[in-house]
Amino acid sequence: MTILDGKKVSNEIKNEIAEEVKLMKANGEKVPHLAAVIVGNDGASLTYVGSKVRACERIGFESTMVRLSNTTSEIELLDTIEELNNNDDIDGFIIQLPLPPQINTQKVLMAVNPDKDVDGFHPMNFGKMALDMSTFIPATPFGILELLDRYGVETKGKHTVVIGRSHIVGRPMSILMGRKGFPGNSTVTLTHSHTKNITQITSQADIIISALGIPKFLKAEMVKDDAVIIDVGITRVPDDSEKGYYITGDVDFENVSKKSSYITPVPGGVGPMTIAMLLKNTLLAREQHRKHNR
Repeated sequence: MTILDGKKVSNEIKNEIAEEVKLMKANGEKVPHLAAVIVGNDGASLTYVGSKVRACERIGFESTMVRLSNTTSEIELLDTIEELNNNDDIDGFIIQLPLPPQINTQKVLMAVNPDKDVDGFHPMNFGKMALDMSTFIPATPFGILELLDRYGVETKGKHTVVIGRSHIVGRPMSILMGRKGFPGNSTVTLTHSHTKNITQITSQADIIISALGIPKFLKAEMVKDDAVIIDVGITRVPDDSEKGYYITGDVDFENVSKKSSYITPVPGGVGPMTIAMLLKNTLLAREQHRKHNR
């Protein structure tokens, strides 16, 4: 069994990007600039955005964090997005989800300029991805592809089962794993909360990508020998420790890992890759803007 070490691979990617940024600086070019908009005081969101800002500093990107109060109206947020769309200094930006209930998330994501949508959530970018066109791939699926690529995990002709159909992970992952090329060319089954006999389906899978958010949902008896397991889930489970919780994924790691050929740990698997690929998308956005302005 091989651990798909997202922490290690993400550091390699960050080092590669840092070298590119050094070259940009040496050539007198503008370095990439990533902005993050956060509405409210959600602890997990603040931690996540903070780690993105630190990652930018480490590799030499410029970064801006735009913090808005929990009572921010939809119009105020849309005005902020319009400012970022029109700010030529900013190459890409993200809207940290979830948003407060008074704001229509879909309307907000639609307002982001697709050329600056480094999260890959805009329908235009999602459509391009579905059509195999060059575009921003959502950071978590992009990170999973990169992990499979760098570890040389064979996907051609394999049966991939995706658990969960969110627009952020499950649905794009099902499209990407079935596309032509590597990683891809697999036969994909997309499962979700209404799927019947899910064990029957997962036990036939060569590759399982679980993005459900239910702790330890995937048990050893649901997995065949030598399956590849990608665990996207991350849940805080309360316990009696000093922190008051432990972090676990969708997979019963202890038992499933004994049967699998490759598996991602939680934490340290898919999570670090998400931030690395967000940075990669920002670098791509900078390159596009540079070409466009020539």
